[in-house]
Amino acid sequence: MRAGQINRASTVVLVLLSLTALLTVLSAALLALLSGKIPPPEPDEGTGARIFQPSIAAMLPVGLLFLVTADWTQPFRIVRRLAFPAAAVVVALAVLYYFEHYLQRL
Repeated sequence: MRAGQINRASTVVLVLLSLTALLTVLSAALLALLSGKIPPPEPDEGTGARIFQPSIAAMLPVGLLFLVTADWTQPFRIVRRLAFPAAAVVVALAVLYYFEHYLQRL
């Protein structure tokens, strides 16, 4: 496989992993908001955490693979390809932070 193909594949995987993390957090937060009650903390973290944590952890090696195989003669293209996954992860972490620190106190 050529570097360009590996780079495109790693871009797709980064998008999928970031969407998985975002949708996991958003679904849990939306379910709690729509039901009108915040579930009490579980002794075990639950299914959502078991999906969210590996998807975030897997982004590190895939992101490194993306950076290693990137065409550095076009840095704007690299930034553009990383913009959506980065924004999705930032939103997911912000929702998770808000959910754990503010909604749990209500």
